[in-house]
Amino acid sequence: MSGILEGKRILITGVLMESSIAFHIARLAQEQGAEIILTAFPRPSLTERIAKKLPRPENVKVLELDVTNGEHLDRLAGLVREQLGGLDGVVHSIGFAPQDALGGTFLDTPWESVATAMHVSAYSLKALTTACLPLMTEGGSVVGLTFDAQVAWPQYDWMGPAKAALEATSRYLARYLGAQDIRCNLVSAGPLKSMAAKSIPGFEQLADTWNHRSPLSWDVTDMEPAGRGVVALLSDWFPKTTGEIIHVDGGLHAIGA
Repeated sequence: MSGILEGKRILITGVLMESSIAFHIARLAQEQGAEIILTAFPRPSLTERIAKKLPRPENVKVLELDVTNGEHLDRLAGLVREQLGGLDGVVHSIGFAPQDALGGTFLDTPWESVATAMHVSAYSLKALTTACLPLMTEGGSVVGLTFDAQVAWPQYDWMGPAKAALEATSRYLARYLGAQDIRCNLVSAGPLKSMAAKSIPGFEQLADTWNHRSPLSWDVTDMEPAGRGVVALLSDWFPKTTGEIIHVDGGLHAIGA
């Protein structure tokens, strides 16, 4: 049987290490038949080395892309077209906040740090998507990754409002791009020991919540469930789903105290 992404061309951001959620998305996408292209910043050479561990590493091109750099965004469509001809899907796996925006410093964080978190973690979804629009002439699927912004988490601080902005941005993209048959959805994953998690002070305390409240057992080292959720949304199996947030968090989001 062919995979659910057979014939799809997918751009994937955020492959930094083998422990990155994006790496597992790339692996699953290839296993399901997709052609992929990766973007990386600030060290494309690191992503190139990690890409060699994918099931089909040959011809996996890595492009340098700083999503806050207008020149990088302007040239993206042309570079991708040279490699794949067009796109059927885009994965946004990008997030960053300065250290003074995390770890219990919420009340003291300066605007400059908040602005950086918002730009990189939220506005970049719109910037990346619009940069890729010329390549998605036959419609497609944009999928991003969030961490449930309905509540306030310990130590997460300004990444919480940034994720809330990301979630709102996804809904507005869904509104404006539906006429072009482009879907925009998010996967809200539970805590995972990714590269991003290492930068969050008190991550272990936050993740421990899942040990006590999650209806389904949760493994912070298992990227497969979140990766499968993203791949499913990239496929044609959700043809009329857009503006949605799919929770892949063991069910914790549905549980009270």
